[in-house]
Amino acid sequence: MSETNILLESGTNELEIVEFYLDEERENGDYRGFYGINVAKVLEIIQLPALTEMPEASHDAVLGAFNLRDEIIPLIDLAGWLKKSRVQTDEPKVIVTEFNRTKSAFLVSGVTRIHRINWNEIEAPSGYVSALTLNSITGVVKFTDRIIFILDMEKICMDLNPEAIPIEEPTEAIKQAIAQKEIKALVADDSTMARKMITGILEKAGIKVHPVENGELAWQYLMAIKRKSLERDIALQDYVDIVVSDIEMPVMDGHTLTRQIKEDPVLKAIPVVLCSSIITQTLRHKGVAVGANDQVSKADLGELVPIVHTLINKEAKD
Repeated sequence: MSETNILLESGTNELEIVEFYLDEERENGDYRGFYGINVAKVLEIIQLPALTEMPEASHDAVLGAFNLRDEIIPLIDLAGWLKKSRVQTDEPKVIVTEFNRTKSAFLVSGVTRIHRINWNEIEAPSGYVSALTLNSITGVVKFTDRIIFILDMEKICMDLNPEAIPIEEPTEAIKQAIAQKEIKALVADDSTMARKMITGILEKAGIKVHPVENGELAWQYLMAIKRKSLERDIALQDYVDIVVSDIEMPVMDGHTLTRQIKEDPVLKAIPVVLCSSIITQTLRHKGVAVGANDQVSKADLGELVPIVHTLINKEAKD
């Protein structure tokens, strides 16, 4: 299924989402909530398979595991993880996903359709909504008759398996080299968890970070420092040395942000690193097409600081 996303052009700020629903039991009657996930993360949608119990599962929402083409894949009851009581039906659906080089499956009540939409149709959740949903929602899509919530699937998997993304300490040599340069990074990521993780990794290496929640806010920040740089005749690098951006973000995605940076005569000199759970060999060409200087999967966050260090050194030499 994820192959349909490959047909989308890079930097057009478009995506495709699979819309699914959870039927929830409530005291005043059943309730149907609608959710979405990027097609790029979906391998396939199947009927509920026969399960094998997983001993000492880390969470009650882990229902067991099943064999799919000789791969053992854990099944997560999405309603259970969201602390909802799912209505039992005869034909629930299972969404098999792959991101951060990990395959997982999520049990849902049903799947409706695929939508092709623009990222600017996805609103960032308010702080209030984020707090009420334990920061598990990264975007909101409003249709005439319903609201679709875009779930932070990486957060769900990280909460279930905190050791899924091992982080290695940068070498002392890299730390010392970075400290001498006073590197400043602009980090854009809509996931609170991922943004804090990436910010923490960079700051631990001595990099000063300005974090924002999406590509639009990153672009606004860059335009503001560009004006200051031109008005005060100060080098752009006095404000920012590098941009580290997620790809999937409401309002403006990382591919569009990268393309706009590289098409701007002043900003184009800033190195851009795309850091996303959907960076794979199949989809890597999208980042190349918009001019990204490098790309790193969130499964390989230990590589981020060395990549930043290399790109900053390269820019200094050029």
